[in-house]
Formats: sequence, C-alpha cells, structure tokens
Amino acid sequence: MKQYRVGLVGIGAVGTEMVKVLRQRKFPVSEIRILARSERDEAVAGETFHVREAKPEAFDGLDFALFAGTEGSKGASKQFGWEAVRRGCIVIDNGDDFRMDDRVPLVTPEINGEALLKHQGFIANPNCSTIITLMGLAPLHRVVPIRRFVACTYQSVSGTGRAAIDELEQQVKAWAAGGKLAVSAYPHQIAFNVIPQIGSAKKEMPGFTTEEAKMLFETRKILGVPDIRVAATCVRVPVFFAHSIAVHIEFSGPMSPECAREILSNSPGVQVLDDLAAAQYPMPLPLAHTDDIVVGRIRSDPSVENGLALFAVGDNIRKGAALNAVQIAEEMIRRKLV
Repeated sequence: MKQYRVGLVGIGAVGTEMVKVLRQRKFPVSEIRILARSERDEAVAGETFHVREAKPEAFDGLDFALFAGTEGSKGASKQFGWEAVRRGCIVIDNGDDFRMDDRVPLVTPEINGEALLKHQGFIANPNCSTIITLMGLAPLHRVVPIRRFVACTYQSVSGTGRAAIDELEQQVKAWAAGGKLAVSAYPHQIAFNVIPQIGSAKKEMPGFTTEEAKMLFETRKILGVPDIRVAATCVRVPVFFAHSIAVHIEFSGPMSPECAREILSNSPGVQVLDDLAAAQYPMPLPLAHTDDIVVGRIRSDPSVENGLALFAVGDNIRKGAALNAVQIAEEMIRRKLV
C-alpha cells in the first residue's frame, strides 16, 4: 500500500486528536510532520515529535496538510493554505476561513464525498455542530427532502480549545474548595451555567451569532439545497467533550419515527439509541472520545405538518474535527484523487 506524508498544523486539542486518529485508523502514513509557531520537541498523543516552524517551505514534500485550528481560530490556513497547495500538498482545513469559498468543497464523507471530485487541492471540514446535526439529518433528507429545521445546540467547552477545558476544570475545583472562580475563556462563568452565545454577532443576520449562521450556510452548501430554511440557537454548556443538538424538522412529505429509526440504523457513522421507557438515549458523557454520531428521542413533532424531532450527540473533537479530516483524506485515497 502506498504511504503518504502528512503534515499537521497546530497541536492543540484537535491536532493532538488527529495524531491519535491517524494511528488508531492505521492511516498509511510514512511521516507525520507537525508544524507550529516555533520549533521544538514536544510530546503529542504519547509520541515525541520534532515540531517544525510553520513556514512555506515546511510543506515541501507533503501529500496532505491537516490544519487543526480550533473552531473560530484564524490565521494558519489563511497564511499557508493555498501556498501549501501550490507546493503540491492537499490541504484539509478544520478552520472556518474558507468553508464558503466556491473553490473549496465542504465535506463530510458519509454525506457528500462526491464533492471531492471537484477539489482544487483545498478541502474544508464543516463546523463541528453542523457535522453532528447533518449526520442525523442527511440520511433522512435523501429519502424525504427536508424543507426546514430548527436546531438548539448544547456545545461542550472543548470546542473552544484546551484553555476552556482547563478553565472549566479549575472553576469546578475552585467552587468545591469555596474559592473564587476565574473567568477568562468566556464572558461569563461556565461551571454550573449555560451561555447562549457562541461566536460573535453576525452582521448579515441581526440577532444571530456567527456559530448559528454556520448551521444555515454550511447546511445549504453540504446538502446542495440553497433554499432550505434553518434556524439555530447555539449554547455553550459545562461539558468537557461532545456536542448535543435537539432538532425539529419539517419534511416535504411524511416521515414516521419508525421509518427514521430504520434509515438511521443503516447509515454509516450513525447509531440509534432510542428507548425512552428504559432511559436509553444519547448523552455526551458516555459518547466522549467515540467516533459515531448517536441519535435518539426520535418522535413526531405535532407543531408542524410532516414534523419530526430528534436528539443527536457526537464528540466534537473526534467526528466534529479530527476524525472527519482524516476520513476526507481516506476518501480521497479511495477515490484515487491523490
């Protein structure tokens, strides 16, 4: 089997997970080259790497470059992405700078892997909450097209990065010790609280945040349905890993809960856990550090014709970021696009 040289730009929570995923999935890699702001030796996911300084020539000789920026981070792919492509590298970007760029496919392989056929060397990972939501909706949409959905997210602090993970832990410890809770990563205390703001105000959508706007625009691009109507409320919750999304859907025709369960049970990367009487449904705690999206609480929504409601949970650092990026590379190899 051909071996590939893979570069990782950034070694925060997502970059570290990318190393784990590459190893766990036995990706055919001959070299993992880690690039960051400064050169040094560093332990990453149990291995010691000589980290190189990220600069244009550092991409020479690579087959893939995975930009591991935490959601919302800016700079690395804007600075080096297209230069890496010019140097013969296929870029897979976890950041949001190029998701809506017409040159850049926005890909979740189980949903729209065919979009890779038109790649120009640069592919974008969707937003983590969009991936988790659409993994539960796209299989249903293929059977009965969706007209509209409303999504309310419960997003873990790992979506902000390692500093937010540490802050939640320290706030809980400080609360237990009767001490003062330091606030830095968010505008408010996150321990024992929920914050109904992720991202900044979206100028083009008054009253909505940038995170909420992503659910609309990314859904339209991934599904190829420019007129689908989407409204989202994105909320940060005091959970370390895994995002949860409550979704209320309006279909163009009937979609029963029984039919939805059958479709999702046979969809790659999706599991159904849906037994309310037995208190069996997806939750973030048991699904942290796992790969599949799990869907439950599937029921009719009587507030709208052809309505259905469901609850989807997935690890935002795994399928919402690192795993999806590696799966894109795997799909490109499978389709002989590299």
